[in-house]
Amino acid sequence: MTKVTIKDIAKYAGVSATSVSFAFNNPNRLPEETVQRILEAAEHIGYVPNPVARSMSTGRTGTLGILVPQPITEIIRNPFLPEFLEGVGEVCTSAGFSLMIVPPLEGSMKRAIVEAAVDGFLTLGLEMFKVTMMVLHQRGVPYVMVDSDPAEGVPSVNIDDEGGAKAAMIHILEAGHRNITILGIRSGKEGRYQDYVGVLRNRIAGYILALQAFDLSMDDPRIRLIECASTARGGREGFKQLWAMSPRSTAVVAMSDVIALGVMSAAREAGVRLPKELSVIGFDDIPFADLVFPSLTTVSQPLRKKGKIAADLLVRFINGDIDAEHKVLPTKLIVRKSVAKLGQD
Repeated sequence: MTKVTIKDIAKYAGVSATSVSFAFNNPNRLPEETVQRILEAAEHIGYVPNPVARSMSTGRTGTLGILVPQPITEIIRNPFLPEFLEGVGEVCTSAGFSLMIVPPLEGSMKRAIVEAAVDGFLTLGLEMFKVTMMVLHQRGVPYVMVDSDPAEGVPSVNIDDEGGAKAAMIHILEAGHRNITILGIRSGKEGRYQDYVGVLRNRIAGYILALQAFDLSMDDPRIRLIECASTARGGREGFKQLWAMSPRSTAVVAMSDVIALGVMSAAREAGVRLPKELSVIGFDDIPFADLVFPSLTTVSQPLRKKGKIAADLLVRFINGDIDAEHKVLPTKLIVRKSVAKLGQD
């Protein structure tokens, strides 16, 4: 089958090849009736634009990339992602962009950044260490940081992680719990919370502030920190570890809902009565949080709104509006049934 070209369209429509190119790539340069005639001609003779050729001529791919630090197989298991993507997708639909999830390529964030065919990146939970920053700057592509420490000259969107974490821990402490395990997201710091950065630093800071308000600290032997993967499996493994310790914790403060749900699943399998024997609180308020039994008390963050704001900032950046705004969205404690007062039946 012979491939149809723009020259064939030009001949059929009685216009120049340049006009055909304008019709597909910059229709505002042509009268509306001319554009319509060219598009009808293209459809009639079966022309399908080559996206690679088009991106070479326009310098645009029409795609936004979400740069994530985890493999695809791990990131898609987190119910956090669909809510965030819904907000991003709303902007993509209205602005005419496609969406690509960009994980490390063969373990390398550098390769992922260099090889992704996108017009800009949302960096999701990716701490901007020097190498990554350097590669993004060298490529010269716009990017917006989400859930990372803000950097000068780069738009960013975060939530009040510290305030949300503080509210979660205070809720646990007000219920009378003092033997508490914090299930933190795996950081590569081997539990050295003093070295945390970004979201993890802010959440642990919130927990510490709450503990201090009750004359407690991370040095108290009753307060434990265990790191695990931010997955249901990570939560299950974290539960097995904490439940083997003595004395047993009466409450778990999880840095993500998906970890909390993993804890609850493993606890039920072990015959632990929730929340009488073990209270659990999460962070995120993912859609499943109120569907489990007992329903999960958690910190709600506006996931969809965060995605929408971040994508809107990126599209504006791509289109030349490079005002480096730093947005911080509020969080809210959502009290459900997974936390009980100590000693309560």
